[in-house]
Amino acid sequence: MGAHSKAPLVADAPTADAHPAPAPTRDRYFDTLRALALIRVVAYHTFGWAWAGMVFPSMGVMFGLAGSLMAKSLDRPAFTVVRSRIRRLLPPFWFWGFFVVLAMLIHGWMPGWQIVFWAVPLGDPPGNQWAVQAWEILWYLRTYLWFVLLSPLLLKVFRPAPVPVLLLSLSPILVLHFLWEAPDNRFGSALTDLATFLFCWILGFAHRDGVLQRLKPAIVVILSLAAIGYGGWYALTHQAETGSYDLDDIPLAQAFWSAGFVTLLFWVKSHFGIDFARLTRFRRTDRIVTIFNARAVTIYLWHEIALILAVPLVDQFWNVPAFEKWLPLESQWFMFGIGWILIAVFVLLCGWVEDVAGKKKPRLLP
Repeated sequence: MGAHSKAPLVADAPTADAHPAPAPTRDRYFDTLRALALIRVVAYHTFGWAWAGMVFPSMGVMFGLAGSLMAKSLDRPAFTVVRSRIRRLLPPFWFWGFFVVLAMLIHGWMPGWQIVFWAVPLGDPPGNQWAVQAWEILWYLRTYLWFVLLSPLLLKVFRPAPVPVLLLSLSPILVLHFLWEAPDNRFGSALTDLATFLFCWILGFAHRDGVLQRLKPAIVVILSLAAIGYGGWYALTHQAETGSYDLDDIPLAQAFWSAGFVTLLFWVKSHFGIDFARLTRFRRTDRIVTIFNARAVTIYLWHEIALILAVPLVDQFWNVPAFEKWLPLESQWFMFGIGWILIAVFVLLCGWVEDVAGKKKPRLLP
C-alpha cells in the first residue's frame, strides 16, 4: 500500500552475493478473517440465524480490518489515500447500481432528488420495496465511506492518547442509546451505524500502531470479555423490544459484542504473532482466500442478488423429475449452495470492475 520510490537513473552493478528482495506478502490472518466475514454474511442472509452475529460479528471484523489498513495507508498524504479509497469503492458500486436502479425503474420506481445518493452514497440510496433485499445492504458502504473521509481527523485525535480515545470511542453509542435518540432519517441511520462500529475502526488504528502489544494481556482479555458479556446480556434481556436477540437489531449490543470479540481477534494476532503463513501450503484454500479478498466488494454487493435469483432457479428444478427425486430442493443448504454458484458467476462477470477501479489490468480471477 505504500508509495513506490523512484528508481535511480543508473542501476548499481549487481554483486556476486546480491539477492533479489523478497516480494511483499499479504497478512493471511487478516485475509482469512475477511473471507470468513463474507461467508458469514451470505450465510446470515440465507438462513437468517439470529445467533450468527454472536458466533462471528462479521461487520465489526470488516470495519476493524479496514481501519487497520487505513491507518497503514495514512503514512502517505491524506488526500491521496482518501481519493484512492473512494476510487476503489465507487466504480463497483456504480456498476452494480446501474442494474439495480434500471430494474427498479422498470418496476415502477419514481426517484426524487435523493437519487444523488446512488452517485455518492453518503446517505442511504433510495429504492422501492420490490428491490429492498438488494439495496438494504448499502448501509455498510455508506458507513465505510464516512469512516474513510473521517479517518485523517480520527487518526490525529487517536495517536496522542491512543488508549483513552479507544475506550471513549464506545461513548457515542451510549449517548445515542441512553441520552439522545438519533432521528429516524438518513442522518440518524448514518450516525447510529458510525457510533456502533467506531470502536472497531479505531481498534484497527490501535493494532496498526502496536498499541495492543503494549497493553497487559490480563487487562485486554478482562475488558474484552466484559464488553462481550455486556453486549450479550443486553441483547438477551431486551428481546421484547426487537423480537429477537439478533445483534443487527440492537446497536448497543452490537457495539459492545463486536468491540470485545474483535479486540480478542486482533490481540491474539499481535500477542502470539499469528499470520497464517502456512495457509499457502494448502493451495486451493489459499487460492479461495485470495479471490475473496480481491473480490470482496463484488461478493458483498452481488450476494443478495444471487440469493434472490436462486429462489426462482430452484423452483425450476422442481419441473425436472430427476432433480425432484435426487436433489434436496427443500433444503436451505441447497439454496445456500446455489447462491454461491451464482455469486461465483457474478465474480467472473463483474469482478473485473474492481481491477479497473484499482488501476489494474482487468482479469476474470485475481
